[in-house]
Amino acid sequence: MKSNRQSGVSRRTYLKLAGASSVAGLTVTAGCTVDTGGDGENGGGSDGGDDGSGNDTGTDGGDGGNTEIVPGTAPGFPPFEFKDEQGELVGFDIDLLEAVVEETDYTLADWEEFEFDSLIPALQNDRIDVIAAAMTITEDRQETIAFSDPYYNADQSILVAGGSDFDPQSLDDLAGQTVGAQEGTTGAGVVESELVEPGDVDQSNFRTYGNYVLAVQDLENGNVDALVIDQPVAQTFADQRDVEIAFVYETGERYGFGLRQNESDVQSALNEGLQAVRDSGQYEEIRNEWFGGSGGETSGNESSGNESGNSSNSSAVGE
Repeated sequence: MKSNRQSGVSRRTYLKLAGASSVAGLTVTAGCTVDTGGDGENGGGSDGGDDGSGNDTGTDGGDGGNTEIVPGTAPGFPPFEFKDEQGELVGFDIDLLEAVVEETDYTLADWEEFEFDSLIPALQNDRIDVIAAAMTITEDRQETIAFSDPYYNADQSILVAGGSDFDPQSLDDLAGQTVGAQEGTTGAGVVESELVEPGDVDQSNFRTYGNYVLAVQDLENGNVDALVIDQPVAQTFADQRDVEIAFVYETGERYGFGLRQNESDVQSALNEGLQAVRDSGQYEEIRNEWFGGSGGETSGNESSGNESGNSSNSSAVGE
């Protein structure tokens, strides 16, 4: 499936003309994704990346092979990836990967959408070639996939309902409460390791969701007492919905683009493209558009640790 990127208007230009404030209208439909086949093994989507010849659309590097990259993401995680009021896939990750690929010899195919926990299986099964979904670089993940250099730093935040009498200031204050997180994320990992395993929160009081749009709706409706969620996403919901950030739990996470381990050509190209985007000022422009210029930027000389064996501070499996 070929990209429609050559339409003459980039997503960044479109958003500047139409305005990026549509995140205020996020509803349950913002988290809708294509059918994942029910078992999470083959992910969502389209025709599985068949190029019409019976071959997968996996990349072969820049040596005359297939140079089209199929990107995958998981909407419902604003401002990184979500559907706007017109149903357009938008966000920081979308704009950043498109800008990075423009600096390489590769081209970008149409975006494929999945539930978050189906992204790695989709990558491994050659349905997509790169994951752009605010995915944290972790030791567990590096056992099965590779990552680009990190492009964003984040911690976890605890969200509570707006105007609630419940005002936790530490994880200890969540003991005995009903706590939620998106399935497969580092937020869910924090709940499991820091609250459920020590016995502070009963397993039956740990709610998991397919995406945080659904989770925030439950929080607003009083069905859950608190959510554990990546800090920049928590801030977006706090700005646009009837929820508040109670406190930030420092985890020192770093986001990277997920890749297959045997495709060093793609990894090198994306790393070089990411550095070029930083050097040109495009990274700052995109960050300013989605975050108002605050927080999250990593330095240009950081490594994902894929070759050295190092990783981020977070070892939990999650977003």
